[in-house]
Amino acid sequence: MTPAHPERWISAFLEAIAAEADAATNTRLAYGRDLKDFADWCGAQGHAFATLDRAAVEAYLVSCDLQGLSKATRARRLSSIRQMYRFAFDEGWRSDNPALRLSGPGKAARLPMTLSEDEVSRLLTTARDHGRNAGERLRNAALMELLYATGLRVSELVSLPQAAVRGDPRMILVRGKGGRERMVPLSPPARAAVADWLADLDAGADTRRKAGRPAPKALFPGPGAAGHLTRQAFFALIKAIALAAGVDPARVTPHVLRHAFATHLLAGGADLRVIQSLLGHADVATTEIYTHVLDEHLKDLVLTHHPLAKRRPPQA
Repeated sequence: MTPAHPERWISAFLEAIAAEADAATNTRLAYGRDLKDFADWCGAQGHAFATLDRAAVEAYLVSCDLQGLSKATRARRLSSIRQMYRFAFDEGWRSDNPALRLSGPGKAARLPMTLSEDEVSRLLTTARDHGRNAGERLRNAALMELLYATGLRVSELVSLPQAAVRGDPRMILVRGKGGRERMVPLSPPARAAVADWLADLDAGADTRRKAGRPAPKALFPGPGAAGHLTRQAFFALIKAIALAAGVDPARVTPHVLRHAFATHLLAGGADLRVIQSLLGHADVATTEIYTHVLDEHLKDLVLTHHPLAKRRPPQA
């Protein structure tokens, strides 16, 4: 039976992608926000999810454009609508998908923001001395060293369990988007920073146990229900570290450090497929945006090694 209310369409779709595609919580939240905006617009215009046509979806996209929303946002919203109606078609709620043949605005090509190796070095050095006490300084050093050494997504980093790094491993197992697992190597500085932080955690855990309180399981504990440092708290922390390091805080986020990890690896000669695996990208096309760092390297290579570049101009 076709649901009467848009909220039921949206909730059923979100439940389906959670169960069938193992969609991450943040992915479901993004779909939910996009579809709620679409539902609100449809309600204001008198359109019902069960009967609206392609022209209505096009009109919604035009309204998004008039609001000044970026191409990327409009493309994402169209994708959300298209996928919800694909689900509705499979469920027999619709005999068509009104968003199927809409091409959308496309995404503006944009290179990822990154940092120089010197800027990253300053951030790592500053993190070791940033904090109200020795424990915070050890934690901050471990956070920053791990982020730059592994290129983890911020949600993957803050939710790492202690068990993942016990025993001074050379590689750790990370569970990423869609439940996909991958192995990521740790650099010697990252291993050293983690070992120092674990020693501090263990000392605190002994105190907690003596007081009858459970020891935390997360590598970076937090007071919230999740039991680990939140993404928002780390975002604020990395801004403070950037400010102390003399790096423009507007240019520094956890995701920018992930970009720096990939960019510096590629510039150093790492294979694109290897970087794809380390970043946890399902499609190498997502990773190919980092090839912009090779432009100058390739130009220098041609100018210094190609035989025609070495030929001297004829003497007059």
